[in-house]
Amino acid sequence: MARVRNRKPVHPGEVFQQDVLQPLHIKITDAADHLGISRKHLSLFVNGHIACSKDLAIRLAHATDTSVESWLNMQAAVDAWEAEHELANEQKYASIKPLNLSVA
Repeated sequence: MARVRNRKPVHPGEVFQQDVLQPLHIKITDAADHLGISRKHLSLFVNGHIACSKDLAIRLAHATDTSVESWLNMQAAVDAWEAEHELANEQKYASIKPLNLSVA
């Protein structure tokens, strides 16, 4: 079994808050208006309650002059970490054995 990382990657919403909103003194309401999304949606994202969707990644990339890939990669790292910890901590996966993939 692969090694499970102990430290959870930083959620892309936290990165947006700490690297963009705070240094520029932009409020969530103003940023949400600029991005064309609801304040509630951006608040949920910034607080790590929802994932960075493809649509949001595109909006963030355009607004911050960064790549869509960077936002989606941050989200993928969080998703992978959560999946690894679910796998390590859930009994429902214990009965799944590796497939025998050797070629005859």
